[in-house]
Amino acid sequence: MSLKENIIGFHHVSIKAQDLDATIRFYEEMGFTIVHEWSLPDFNMERCVMLFNSNIGYYLEICDADSEMPTQGRKRVDGDGYIENALLHICFVVKDVESAIRDAIAAGAKPLSDGAWEIDLRHGDKQVTVHNGLVYSPNGEVIEFLKAVAF
Repeated sequence: MSLKENIIGFHHVSIKAQDLDATIRFYEEMGFTIVHEWSLPDFNMERCVMLFNSNIGYYLEICDADSEMPTQGRKRVDGDGYIENALLHICFVVKDVESAIRDAIAAGAKPLSDGAWEIDLRHGDKQVTVHNGLVYSPNGEVIEFLKAVAF
């Protein structure tokens, strides 16, 4: 069996939280609930939680700031601006982009885009118009809200 035949789904994204409880509360505002919790002393992981959003059928793993899990990039230090690494953002499909941005900011996010955007993504003769907006979660990861679109 080849790798592409072996993959049957996408399960979760894992993030390291500077403030675990605040990060959990933020994602609970987005409809996630804790479904499991654990610690792994071998990885200096005091607390890690798996959340699930039943509306979208998606898991999100959030671990404490001291967890020593393999990752890409470098550790963030106080005062850092934007840090670029392989994980660019987490994207959620929404019914209303502007409302999602407002609600995320009310739950503690910071605006990244100036409201919602409409962008034409063009390649050759094919064009897809996307309506989206970006925020920084209270933990710092970039979250994109995207109005449903067929690519």
